Amino acid sequence: MDREKVERLQEMVNDAKRIVFFGGAGVSTESGIPDFRSVDGLYHQKYDYPPETILSHTFFMRNTDEFYKFYYDKILLDEAQPNAAHKKLAEMEAAGKLTAVVTQNIDGLHQKAGSKNVLELHGSVLRNYCRDCGAFYTGEDMLDFKAKWKAGEAGVTPRCPKCGGLIKPDVVLYEEGLDQRTIEESVDHISKADLLIIGGTSLVVYPAAGLIDYFRGDHLVLINKSATARDSSADLVITDPIGEVLSQINV
Repeated sequence: MDREKVERLQEMVNDAKRIVFFGGAGVSTESGIPDFRSVDGLYHQKYDYPPETILSHTFFMRNTDEFYKFYYDKILLDEAQPNAAHKKLAEMEAAGKLTAVVTQNIDGLHQKAGSKNVLELHGSVLRNYCRDCGAFYTGEDMLDFKAKWKAGEAGVTPRCPKCGGLIKPDVVLYEEGLDQRTIEESVDHISKADLLIIGGTSLVVYPAAGLIDYFRGDHLVLINKSATARDSSADLVITDPIGEVLSQINV
């Protein structure tokens, strides 16, 4: 690990009054959740359909059983726990240094670590709704549905016990738009931040990646294992694992 760069990040954190963290799939890979575009990511794994096809609105509606087989196998993971990055960000918020986490992830690990102000651009596995009656189901409810299917006690697709309707995770699938209120809140926090830390994202997924264009603060920091198109505009670029980096920061 580049100690000099970590010390520089520490100085920026010390000086900052309003930190915002913008994160992607790489934040959760240290928790055992696969990302999409790395060598071992979902896009490089073999299924009957490409993951980007499975995770689309059209596929969900037309091939719901196949969607849920993939969703249970690769997205809804009950054993995943927050890693050092999630925990440090929650600590930074509790200390009054960090004002918001803006995440492209849907795994709920930021909340599990203790973060309160988490803006989920692509939704969350923690929220699920019946498409017919609107009944709400938690992530734990969905794990129960998954367990019953695995045990052969129910079909793979979860159905609302109240009306029999199809239950859909509150996640943004391909072909679906982002929640406008979440976008507006994210823009507001990013535009008011004096330090923006971007971590675990290749910054190629739009419109989410475009939100960082609203940053007008003092320092932009990029923590990602691979290069991004924004490296040249950053004040500090660190290519070490984000959990290892943030665990070295004191707040």
